[in-house]
Amino acid sequence: MAGRFTGTIILLGALLFAPATKGEVRYRKTSAHNQITVEDSGGYRLLRFNGSMETRMWIRIPIYGHFEYTEYFQMPLLWNPHAKRVLMIGLGGGSTFRAFNNYYPDIHMDTVELDPEVAKVAKRFFHVKETPKHKIYFGDGRNFLRLNKKQKYDAILMDAYASNQYGSNIPYHLATKEFFQMANEDLTENGALVYNVIGSYQGWRADIVGSMYRTMKEVFPHVYHFPASDSRNIVILGVKSKQGLTSATLKAKVDALRLARPKLPANFGKRLARIRATAPASAAKSPVLTDDFAPTNGLLMPRR
Repeated sequence: MAGRFTGTIILLGALLFAPATKGEVRYRKTSAHNQITVEDSGGYRLLRFNGSMETRMWIRIPIYGHFEYTEYFQMPLLWNPHAKRVLMIGLGGGSTFRAFNNYYPDIHMDTVELDPEVAKVAKRFFHVKETPKHKIYFGDGRNFLRLNKKQKYDAILMDAYASNQYGSNIPYHLATKEFFQMANEDLTENGALVYNVIGSYQGWRADIVGSMYRTMKEVFPHVYHFPASDSRNIVILGVKSKQGLTSATLKAKVDALRLARPKLPANFGKRLARIRATAPASAAKSPVLTDDFAPTNGLLMPRR
């Protein structure tokens, strides 16, 4: 990999939130926050909130079948090869938990989930479990960080969305400069925050991608992003380290990670190759999100 990681990425595949197809409904319940549906279709188990697809899992081998974007939640390990503790905000069907539990069983994971019913479904249908290395806490992610006075995390993984019949959107209070400052304080010296953003570089929700990048750049010295190839998800990564990446420093990080963790997933290198270091074009005209700027519609609201 040469230069500063430029290039054109072509987004492939259908939308993550395509209309539901008929499958065998295994479970359906309306909680205080979501209409939750679990269905089996074509060898996959699907989790939907209010009709929007949240999780996909291969029934026969549950560690496979997930959406590609969830694999980019492992990228913070490049800055912390010997990571000990991570925080996940947003459980869903537990794709990230299953990956960490399988490939990095020594890492302790704390998960914060707003909806207790989601956790029940994840445990019953998606092989999520609480163990000494995995604790689930119920409540709002920002409030969890606000009350956290002593625990430091090597990585904070953000995949919390609100949804309705029109699609999913990022809760505004989990996307502001003040939120990222709070999260930054709870990261270790070489910590990183990684955020799943549903959108694209041009057109559909490009304004959201631009604002999320710009807002994170207000707090983190370096911000990178990874476009998924099978859905319109762009995972944005902010790191506390002041040292920027070059081909040489990236290779050194990969070598150190492979030495520390020789059983990395087979796709790790392939996913890493999608890294981008330059700002998305939409960042130039998208606003920085702050607590005192709260649009009532548009920027982070679902599109019909």
